[in-house]
Amino acid sequence: SADGTWSKTWESMSMPILIVRKPCSNARLFAFWMVCFIRLQLKYGTFDSVVKNDFAVKFLVLFLFPFYLLSQPLDVPNPLRFLALGDSYTIGQSVSYENNWPSQLADSLRQRDIVLDTLTNFATTGWQTNDLLKAVSNLQFEKYHYNLVSLLIGGNNVYRTTPVSQYLVEYKQLLDSAIRYAGGDTSHVFVVSIPDFSQTPFGQTKHPKALGKSIQDFNAVNKLFAEKYNIRYFDITPISAFGLFKPYLIAGDDLHPSEAQYSEWVKLLLTGSLQEVLRDLETKPMILYSNPVMDKLTIKYPLKLAKTVEVLDCLGRIIHQQQMHGEEIDLYLKDLDQGFYIIRIRYKGEQISKRIIKQ
Repeated sequence: SADGTWSKTWESMSMPILIVRKPCSNARLFAFWMVCFIRLQLKYGTFDSVVKNDFAVKFLVLFLFPFYLLSQPLDVPNPLRFLALGDSYTIGQSVSYENNWPSQLADSLRQRDIVLDTLTNFATTGWQTNDLLKAVSNLQFEKYHYNLVSLLIGGNNVYRTTPVSQYLVEYKQLLDSAIRYAGGDTSHVFVVSIPDFSQTPFGQTKHPKALGKSIQDFNAVNKLFAEKYNIRYFDITPISAFGLFKPYLIAGDDLHPSEAQYSEWVKLLLTGSLQEVLRDLETKPMILYSNPVMDKLTIKYPLKLAKTVEVLDCLGRIIHQQQMHGEEIDLYLKDLDQGFYIIRIRYKGEQISKRIIKQ
């Protein structure tokens, strides 16, 4: 209404419908959601009955706690004892072990003079929340005195259509365990969101719109608990959504992240700036010097991925080809005739070209 109050229709419906006409105070907003929650309890009975109802759970997750902790850079203890809990996205399915994100994070921290005492990657491809719960039930991770614990789990719950209400209960149990493994210190725990695997070649064959919506619902649950426990939350989902547009971000199985995508995750963990990471995924410029060239041409392209550099003549024929494994390479072109040529860099489904002049 005109005075900024809520319009609401709820007497004949199981859920309230809300329209915000004007901004209201946090106190008023919180009070309103508490009233809604009480009505849910009256409708479904006990709190346990509420969380067992999927429709009620989605309401609580998406609306009752909408203000979760924004990403901040990791505050890493030194020396580091790191436990990573999860599934295929933590173990690094389809990439080498040293290129999964926990290993890349450990390597980056070493370069920042953090001493790595322990890295335990406790994850298995195919695990759902109930599988991880069973796996940790007979272990006593507390005795290892970890001072950094991560949790990334839920992709298989989504794929196997586990009810959101079940995920909510099991995820809470796992996060409680993670906090316990970190000595009860929530500042030593962080949560990573579920990647959007609907934006992969594999995901595109599995009703991608419905899959993407389900991933949002499950991620809302882990955001809820990150906010509740004041735990750092790293939303890597927008990074994974580039998969269809940046093929080099997807591993060879057309489903899991590549080494390059995991590198972007680590950048988010270390900077806390999603905007900075997304800018990094924009098309990168190729830098050539000297151009015009007489002998040596230096090429710089800021992408740590195996690439092929090609020199094409004016008819589009490849006259030279060379592998580029780092971010810089020198080509020696003194034997080429004078004229115009094209330098082309190709890597996993993408390419970039630039013209040079040979003197």
